[in-house]
Amino acid sequence: MQTVAVVLQQPEQLSLSSVELLPAQDGDIVVDIEWSGISTGTERLLWSGRMPPFPGMGYPLVPGYESLGRVASAGPASGHSVGERVFVPGARCFKDVRGLFGGAASRLIVPGARAVAIDENLGEQGVLMALAATAQHALAGGQLPDLIIGHGVLGRLLARLGVAAGGAPVVWETRADRRDGAQGYTVIDPADDKRNDYRSIYDVSGDGSLLDRLIARLSQGGEVVLAGFYSEPLSFSFPPAFMREAKIRVAAEWREPDLHAVKALVRSGALSLDGLITHRAPAMDASAAYRTAFEDASCLKMVLDWRSLS
Repeated sequence: MQTVAVVLQQPEQLSLSSVELLPAQDGDIVVDIEWSGISTGTERLLWSGRMPPFPGMGYPLVPGYESLGRVASAGPASGHSVGERVFVPGARCFKDVRGLFGGAASRLIVPGARAVAIDENLGEQGVLMALAATAQHALAGGQLPDLIIGHGVLGRLLARLGVAAGGAPVVWETRADRRDGAQGYTVIDPADDKRNDYRSIYDVSGDGSLLDRLIARLSQGGEVVLAGFYSEPLSFSFPPAFMREAKIRVAAEWREPDLHAVKALVRSGALSLDGLITHRAPAMDASAAYRTAFEDASCLKMVLDWRSLS
């Protein structure tokens, strides 16, 4: 069985290629992908060649972990049915290329346990489930955010989840053109913020150089949550952290309970995914779409449409 996939041959060399798939097993499903999202965090690092050592790292590879499609066939032990719309958080089903994270393809084979059935009415917004679950996982480990660093898609989802849980976070955003779209929270230029009593600061910027600055804004016993992905080693000045008895927590990738939690919040209307997808492109234009996702500051989330290739 073949698929058409986005393949990074090496940094900044991306093509749409036919790739052979490994045989499906009894617990697997075959999914015809409809849409996949482009991550401006981890996928940007893969594309630029700046991804730090990571299990399975190497080129050529198929990126992507935000895919949505329909089950074309289901193994008897897969737990799924033909025709279901499912979210697929990546795949490792390719014979001759690496799957890191393996979701950007027209057809995927994945264990049924890795796919999650998605409500029909979500449409392309279903690709946002991974980022929503990432935000949920960060929140599940501690108290609600008082301050969020960055108003990209992950920052917006984190803020919306905070509001849904009864919080009223402040969001720092240096770009004036990214300060719109707030839903129940406040977005400000960090230069205008004089507070230094935040109990909980969540950083989703991926900029490790901010750590000292964030620690200086904590209240006594406050916490900085590192919820982005950082390509460079992190360090901080010890005395300010010592004086505040600061806590630093790393939020890892989401787990299955996080995905089910945000699925329930979306279904109930407590979490909106509206206004987060700003750019769309047919999969055949993947090379240009990836550059737009990484180089156009107006692009919050780029989605590839695979339906014409299915």
